[in-house]
Amino acid sequence: MKLEIIATTLKEAKDIELAGADRIELVTGIKEGGLTPSIGLIKQVTETVKIPVVVMLRPHSKSFVYDSYDKKVILDDLEEIKKTKSYGIVFGCLTKDGNIDHDLLKEVIKNKGHLKITFHRAIDVAKDTIKAYSELRDYKIDTILTSGGFSNALEGRDIINQMVKLGYSNILAGSGLSPDNIEEFINNSLVNEVHMGSGVKFRKDNLAEIDLDLIKKVKDILNEKGNNI
Repeated sequence: MKLEIIATTLKEAKDIELAGADRIELVTGIKEGGLTPSIGLIKQVTETVKIPVVVMLRPHSKSFVYDSYDKKVILDDLEEIKKTKSYGIVFGCLTKDGNIDHDLLKEVIKNKGHLKITFHRAIDVAKDTIKAYSELRDYKIDTILTSGGFSNALEGRDIINQMVKLGYSNILAGSGLSPDNIEEFINNSLVNEVHMGSGVKFRKDNLAEIDLDLIKKVKDILNEKGNNI
């Protein structure tokens, strides 16, 4: 089972790798749910760590609805990310009525080049999470980061399991997971990958430092689960 951890700085990225996580999601604006980090940070992190780094592609935190101006920023940022050693991007877009923004998604996919793509938790605020997931099946989305349409993955576990059974994309469960609840979650979940942010920070504070021991604890639990499958 794989563990993805959010990083907002170079030090955090190095700590995450040191603690044994499998992948990094690199963002800035963590309090706003994650925004596109600076190109300098992306370069430094991807040239320093050896584990895969996926980069948030999100120009603002007002919503997941993007206008023509936002689109220009998104595509410009994408071109810069492609020049780095990034493994992939983390992106999601919706229309004003809460459906997938197919036009923009097609444009991003057409221009992403070698980068893998994770469709992020925009899917959790879509009008219908399962319908939105079904609509993504034709885009060959590599990963869906989701809490099952709920505020956290524990509440959305049944929907997450339904998404895994449908099998259109790899499902990455995230939001609200921590060393305190991860064992209970995975024992009743079908996912093979989990995503954490504040759950592995001191005091569960997004702005606090990463606690390496918590990452190691979670990874040990995931390894044990994986060995028993």
